[in-house]
Amino acid sequence: MYKLIIFDLDGTLLDTIEDLANSVNYALQQHHLPTHPIEAYNFFVGNGVNKLLERALPENLRSADNVSMIKVDFIKHYFANVDQFTKPYPGISDLIKKLSDENYLLAVASNKVHSATVELVERFFPEIKFIKILGQREGFPVKPNPGILEEIIESAGVNKSEVLYVGDSGVDVATAYNAKVPFVGVLWGFRPRKELEEIGATNFVQNTKELYEIIASESKKT
Repeated sequence: MYKLIIFDLDGTLLDTIEDLANSVNYALQQHHLPTHPIEAYNFFVGNGVNKLLERALPENLRSADNVSMIKVDFIKHYFANVDQFTKPYPGISDLIKKLSDENYLLAVASNKVHSATVELVERFFPEIKFIKILGQREGFPVKPNPGILEEIIESAGVNKSEVLYVGDSGVDVATAYNAKVPFVGVLWGFRPRKELEEIGATNFVQNTKELYEIIASESKKT
């Protein structure tokens, strides 16, 4: 049975793509670099802020120095506009509350900058007690390294068979596989089902009702 539900953030709990796109485009504009349409960012995100910025740069300018250069402007703009368009996906707030009320342990594991991850979770789900909210931190590897999931699982004191990781991208699938925990892919996020299937995902949900049914049905098993 499931005791701990760990969620990815961007593309799983929150639709953050427009705010991310606007802030990266702002940073690019500050250095007279070409910008991208919002939908392009669906395929730029998922591997942490440095990889996001690298993908947004022109191919011939994708150096560590240029990433660092635009990162300053991105961080400044994003933290000032972190929730202009960001919002929970339909049904997510009700699902999180229902799971909390039913005494599931809840956590968030994201490749978003840690401080922004914490700020957004606390802003959009203020009444929910998450046992851990972890984002990208200096000195810690990003997903698909399993370390972030393993840290949460250790804090929760549960077995890996009692954990469900919920995400929307191939990175999330690989993270769950590397951590050896069950995974379910949400189809309302940033990446297409095909990407998740190519990494090995076999369990998918179209909406939060289906997600709850998977969690509840597994939790009834002894």
